[in-house]
Amino acid sequence: MSKLILIDGNSIAYRAFFALPLLSNAKGLHTNAAYGFTTMLLKLVEEQNPSHFLVAFDAGKATFRHKDYAEYKGGREKTPPELSEQFPLIKELLAAMGIKQFELDGYEADDIIGTLTRLAYEDGGMDVIVVTGDKDMLQLVSERVSVALTRKGVSEIELYDPARLHEKYGLKPQQIIDLKGLMGDASDNIPGIPGVGEKTALKLLHEYGSVENVLEQAANIKGKLGEKVSQHADSARMSKELATIFREVPLELGWDDIRFQGYDRQAMADMFRKLEFKSLLEKMDLPAADAGTGAAETERLELDSMQRMTGDTLGELVDALPAVAALYVEVIGDNPHTADVIGISFAADEPLRSYYVPFGLLQDESCAAAGQVRDWLAAEDKSIAVYDLHRSIVALDWRGMKLGGVDFDVQLAGYLLDPTESTLTLDGLAARYGLPSLPSDEAVYGKGAKFQLPPEDKLSDHLCLKAAAVLRLTSRLKDALEKDGMHRLFYELELPLASVLAAMERKGFRVDTEELKAYGRELQARLEEIMQTIYDEAGTEFNINSPKQLGEILFDKLQLPVIKKTKTGYSTDAEVLEKLEPYHPLVGHILNYRTLAKLQSTYVEGLLKEVRPDTGKVHTYYKQTIAATGRLSSQYPNLQNIPIRLEEGRKIRKVFVPSEPGWRIVTADYSQIELRVLAHISQDEKLIEAFREGLDIHTKTAMDVFGVAEDEVDANMRRQAKAVNFGIVYGISDYGLSQNLNITRKDAAKFIEQYFAAFQGVRRYMDDIVKKAREHGYVTTLLQRRRYLPEIKASNFNLRSFAERTAMNTPIQGTAADIIKLAMVQMDERMKRENLRSRMLLQVHDELVFEVPEDEVGHMKKLVAEVMEQAIELDVPLKVDVDDGGNWYEAK
Repeated sequence: MSKLILIDGNSIAYRAFFALPLLSNAKGLHTNAAYGFTTMLLKLVEEQNPSHFLVAFDAGKATFRHKDYAEYKGGREKTPPELSEQFPLIKELLAAMGIKQFELDGYEADDIIGTLTRLAYEDGGMDVIVVTGDKDMLQLVSERVSVALTRKGVSEIELYDPARLHEKYGLKPQQIIDLKGLMGDASDNIPGIPGVGEKTALKLLHEYGSVENVLEQAANIKGKLGEKVSQHADSARMSKELATIFREVPLELGWDDIRFQGYDRQAMADMFRKLEFKSLLEKMDLPAADAGTGAAETERLELDSMQRMTGDTLGELVDALPAVAALYVEVIGDNPHTADVIGISFAADEPLRSYYVPFGLLQDESCAAAGQVRDWLAAEDKSIAVYDLHRSIVALDWRGMKLGGVDFDVQLAGYLLDPTESTLTLDGLAARYGLPSLPSDEAVYGKGAKFQLPPEDKLSDHLCLKAAAVLRLTSRLKDALEKDGMHRLFYELELPLASVLAAMERKGFRVDTEELKAYGRELQARLEEIMQTIYDEAGTEFNINSPKQLGEILFDKLQLPVIKKTKTGYSTDAEVLEKLEPYHPLVGHILNYRTLAKLQSTYVEGLLKEVRPDTGKVHTYYKQTIAATGRLSSQYPNLQNIPIRLEEGRKIRKVFVPSEPGWRIVTADYSQIELRVLAHISQDEKLIEAFREGLDIHTKTAMDVFGVAEDEVDANMRRQAKAVNFGIVYGISDYGLSQNLNITRKDAAKFIEQYFAAFQGVRRYMDDIVKKAREHGYVTTLLQRRRYLPEIKASNFNLRSFAERTAMNTPIQGTAADIIKLAMVQMDERMKRENLRSRMLLQVHDELVFEVPEDEVGHMKKLVAEVMEQAIELDVPLKVDVDDGGNWYEAK
């Protein structure tokens, strides 16, 4: 039996967007709706095994219904740009997954779906499942058509057949349009009969059967309801007509056109990588990135020789070391602090040859040649290229080996040349820069549970090819950096930073585990206190972590207003609880309980697992080539995410202490660096004046936006001004600002317009940078870091709008990231030059953290402020707040 699945594309995209938190990939492209949509598609295919599949979209705003009722859907708010930009992604995903999509001018997705359900019924032999978030679609239910209404966003569905529909509403499918005719639909601006809700409409239909019968019997309906029915008879008829799905759309689609023949696994893998759906890549066991066929190569990567070294032959490599120009360190594992080093391959040119040395051989203290290779690796008086210098230094350092004399990193160069490129693997870089395709690591080692080291000869050849690829890529990437004006950014900032990061991570940050455990006990005691308070308020004991039991307490026992329901009962998510907090003190205690429970599990128990027993420290790992803006990201553990807004979260910093007795922790934090960069780049006179005069920028913004004097700015005004200040930096939309401030989108849009009216230099900058991006195809930071924006000229409005917002905020965010990284490199140089014992331990966004001997504290506080404030010259002063304390908490 054939099975057809029809998806209401717009409805599902909307529900996925509002159900999931805003997610974005490294390019800054929002992906939450695309992710939710994709997971639903995968689940449907797995569970339903359809023979035919189609996703229908609305083609535009104007449909035939607008001719009869111009206000149809007139009350809808404009689609948030964070969602609009995802529709093209969803359509790309559908194409990659082999799922047909369709839209037609003048008609809605409902009409396309309705027509196809009719045709499927008439042709016979096909069962249909319609997936939507819109109850209007229930009118399509029949013996052969089931309608799946989404619940809990799109993660669950409720399936309706005629029996289920009658059980839930006491109606037949065709009566759904009568229901809408009577009660209307605010989301579509269908008026219905004013004052008639679902309960009343159902009562009328159960008694009279249809809109027409209700209108005919209006005189017999008692009281004001009968009067309303009589007065709004025309509205009811029109509303029923508007709610009726048109099932005669002229479709030029045959069943073969929408036949589902399975996924294009390579195309789907490419899209999942682009959107960084890592969990879905893993779940679907998708193939490795296609590194290309090498058809466009300009030269062959043919080695004159590839040799696997043994104890007897290692002397040949020693003799060849003066000619070696590139090497590759094979590190297996995500975290280089704990990963395995398999071996190192070396490449020399003219003739092109490679040597592979197993790591165990390099560590052999009894082998004289191995000692000579180790000495050569550590020497600074050489010039070699590598792949991923930072990772290589860290992995080797833990195993007692040094790596010096590196003057080029092909991964780092590839990242700078296009930071939005997700394929920075060596095989990906080779394909991107015209070399023949290399075998991917996945092809050689396998993936996930299937991972295993290949035979020694295959491993040797693979690593020899990698070293040769590093060598061949080097000249090409050097030329590209020079051509794009990023020579200084690479050599003076990013390359030296790799070594600085490696040294910071290797030093690590000591954690007082006893203090951490004590804080865990304190949290546990507070959790137990709050738990008892919750039981007292509720009048009974229950499982606080059970949404079902909590829902029964809040909504059945305490009779609090129901905000949202799910398939399994009442919703008790954070959004619901925040709205309920004013109604009962119990809700505030629940929110507090959840906050402390997360601190306990994530930051107490989680951090204890990350402390290395041999050092008593945590050794985070900074990813240098992830964010398109140039920001660093921290992993294993993520020390940039330790909460600081709540006092309970800030207390976690108390456990981070100096590693030497009598030493102090010194912190230095840039004050409002992104807003200062904005002032410099935009040349806005008011912003420049505010920073030069040392005014509080959020108060100044509130004064200018609200048109009030300084002493009239209240806390709420300043809070709103702060939100819009940082919102401008991050390209926030009216939707985003409305969510941050809990105000309407209309008020948020007005606020943004008031801001631009007050700060006209910022408005000019925003307009000018978009023009430049359109002209050149990219934007740059003050240090010439590039970000390409190919979508800036896209015909699709949503893609183009996303690129425009990215063009506005990338120079600001990117320059701020460049400045603190430049300060790190300069601080490292100054500390070495002055032979200080102090150590740089962390970078957390705009903050640097040091551990400092008592006798160097005064000097270091002056030095770090000087270096950070003079890292770059702007038209406004950079300001750094420097503090010290016995632990990280006290120093903040």
